[in-house]
Parts: sequence; C-alpha cells; structure tokens
Amino acid sequence: MGDPKKKHKRYVTPERPYDQAALMEELRLIGAYGLRNKRELWRHRTQLSKIRRIAREAQSLDPARRAEVERRLIRRLQHLGLLKREATIDDVLSLRIEDLLERRLQTLIYRKGLAKSLFQARQLIVHGHISVKGRRVRVPSYWVKADEEAEVDYSPLSPLSVKDHPLRVEVASARMAGDRR
Repeated sequence: MGDPKKKHKRYVTPERPYDQAALMEELRLIGAYGLRNKRELWRHRTQLSKIRRIAREAQSLDPARRAEVERRLIRRLQHLGLLKREATIDDVLSLRIEDLLERRLQTLIYRKGLAKSLFQARQLIVHGHISVKGRRVRVPSYWVKADEEAEVDYSPLSPLSVKDHPLRVEVASARMAGDRR
C-alpha cells in the first residue's frame, strides 16, 4: 500500500512514447487547452480511461447490478457536467479527452471571457484571483461541476473584483475586438 505521505503517480504514460502521430496529438491538446506539461494531459487521459473501464465492466454485470452501477456512474458524470440528462452508457463510452479538458477551471475562465488567453487564465487562477462559489480556487485543473459553472468569477478579495480594473477593461476590449471579426 505504501506510505500515505508519499506522492504516487496519478497517470499512466503512453505505451509508445515516440509515436509521431500521438506526439503531435499531445502537443495539439496541450496548446489548445493551455496545459503546463504532458503529465497534466496524461492524468486526464487516465481519468477518462478509468471512467470508460467502469462503463465497460458494468456492461458485463448481471442486469440488476448493471442498472445500479450505470445509474451511479451516469449521475456522477452529469454532476460533473460531462453528460446531459438523457445520457446512456453508450454516451459514457463515447466521451473524449476534449470533453474532460473543457470542464477544467482554466478552460472555463477563458471561455467565459474572464481572461484574454488560456495562459492568462492559468495565471489568474494560480495567483488566487478566481473563486468558485465564493471560495478561492488555485488549481487550474479543478473540474468545475455543472452547478458551480454559473458561480465562477473573480475572487472578492482580488483587486480584479473591481469593475474598472485595467486588466478587466483590457479583457473586455479584447473580447469586443474578437466579436467584430
């Protein structure tokens, strides 16, 4: 089991580390979602793999147990905002890595227009300028749940909470320039 104080790997590395197509896909995802390194991507891939494994194993269970496992899994993924209301186990199996990366706090900050870029979104989070449900969150990879999404905003303790802060004005003007194109 190991010492609880010791950090353990939370990801699985690729089986073929020098596969050209896989390397290019990893770099595309890292750039598209502003990830710090490949370990972040591998961690999300491992989480997706675990979710899909649970769904596949549920299909092989007896019908009563299967219905219970499927219901719990789908409810959990709906709570995380990864699935819609009428989702089935096939929807779980068709989840992609992009679906998980879209639920990260860093991506949502950028998509909501609170930052000019994904990298600035990451910086704002790490520096403590962002809060979720009034609680300061400093982890860019935090999965924002469906009910928390509307409550993501600047932290009340941050100087950015003031409407006329220069950075907020700059982000708003950049957003308006992007809408005109």
